[in-house]
Amino acid sequence: MGNFLGIDASTQSMTGLVINTSSAQIIAEESVNFDEYYAEKYGVENGVLDAGNGVVHSPPLMWAEALEALLRQLRESGINLASIEAVSGSGQQHGTVYLNQSAAGVLGGLRSDLSLTDQLNGVFSRPTAPVWMDTSTRVQCDEIETGVGGRQRLLELTGNTAFERFSGTQIRKFAQQEPAAYERTTTICLVSSFVASLLAGRVVPVDAGDGSGTNLMDIGQQRWSQDALAATAPDLGQRLLPIIKADSIVGSISPYWVDRYGFNPTCNVLPFSGDNPCSLIGLGLVEPGKLALSLGTSDTFFACMDKVRISSTGEGALFASPDGVHYMALICFLNGSLAREAVRDQYNLDWEGFAAGLRQTNPGNDEGLMLPYFDAEIVPHVATPGVIRQNLDPHNAAANVRAVIEAQALSSRIHAEWMGVNVQSISVTGGASANAEILQVFADVHDCEVQQFQTTNAAALGAALRASHGHMTALGTPVTWPQTVSDFSRPLPGSDIQPRAQTVTLYDERLEAYRDLEARHT
Repeated sequence: MGNFLGIDASTQSMTGLVINTSSAQIIAEESVNFDEYYAEKYGVENGVLDAGNGVVHSPPLMWAEALEALLRQLRESGINLASIEAVSGSGQQHGTVYLNQSAAGVLGGLRSDLSLTDQLNGVFSRPTAPVWMDTSTRVQCDEIETGVGGRQRLLELTGNTAFERFSGTQIRKFAQQEPAAYERTTTICLVSSFVASLLAGRVVPVDAGDGSGTNLMDIGQQRWSQDALAATAPDLGQRLLPIIKADSIVGSISPYWVDRYGFNPTCNVLPFSGDNPCSLIGLGLVEPGKLALSLGTSDTFFACMDKVRISSTGEGALFASPDGVHYMALICFLNGSLAREAVRDQYNLDWEGFAAGLRQTNPGNDEGLMLPYFDAEIVPHVATPGVIRQNLDPHNAAANVRAVIEAQALSSRIHAEWMGVNVQSISVTGGASANAEILQVFADVHDCEVQQFQTTNAAALGAALRASHGHMTALGTPVTWPQTVSDFSRPLPGSDIQPRAQTVTLYDERLEAYRDLEARHT
């Protein structure tokens, strides 16, 4: 019991969240926005350097500087950093940081009278880090898939097909285009393990949750795949530390942070993980059958699974859960609020008018269906945008409102079938989660309880909960994951929505009509 710090190194900001497990409260949350603090110094916009042609990087020195600024903010907000028992964190997934042979010595000998940026300037073999927004590696994707024996082989081996944003393709491109700099690289970190290394004062390995997002890890064995490494870059295995268990203790926090910011020298550092796997913990998804749906610009479906299951079409991403037991499936539907807002605006509605459209129409929409591809879609793969309507009057605003929501719910059920999950509940976050009419459609389509979940930062919260769980385990007083998350993952009071049996049956029938329509147009 005590205070635990979770740090989220995201694309646009560095956030710190402190929980007190005795009171079951979030007692502090601070954030450093990269554009606000560092746009002029590092030249970033929206946290990144966009060089065009799909090349998107960020400067690791900026992340180091932001970490110091964040801890100053937490201290100035009244948090006694000496009270922090343990720290863990999350990082934007897939990004890679390239260190030379001087890095280990510099990290181990950090001087508290100098800033991190003063001391780290010479440790990088590559001054910038490609991040998840980088789409410049299509050629390398094809080469890696060929190198391991085909797309299906890579999918079975790592849980994912080759993605442009994943770490392996970025490493291959670097080795091909800058062989001398690659040769000088002694260690490759992910964003998560790089920030953890700054706190630990030594290079920290990657955990299985973040390792899953590299196209380099054997998803079943949870260790680097020799076949994937060989297909990616020369001697790559020598540049990667072995995968570490997410619940292990890396060590005590570096004396740098004790002397400079007042941390207790006994404060434990745990491995960081990816932002998506940490969000799984922050949303309380530590038991199979629990799902979460984030209703954002894109809609993202998270699920906790009991074993490795792979989408035969490669539509979903598969990660190891940082709970060390389960797996995480993630599906991203690009036309989320993008599609909802397009319908709203097309009929000159506000959100209350949108909700009224759902109330004014019947479930099943009198057999009217829509494929809401207002933009190119990720799942299912649709390269050319275009809205398809069947038995649906384009001039009927209310019917089109219902059509877009039913399409999103039916599509989420169809494309989650590969998970093999017996859905018990769905926690919904994001702006549209406040709309009870939308949640009712998802409850009826999935035949499960749906509840609104409000969290400031699920990734940072998940990291703090991981710090707590790992610390208690190290003390020899382990608690279960459900016990760890229960006080911090409760739905908003009164937000539970139950499925309606008659409507569930109706949607079971409409599911096949939607599946047929989608198959004919994708």
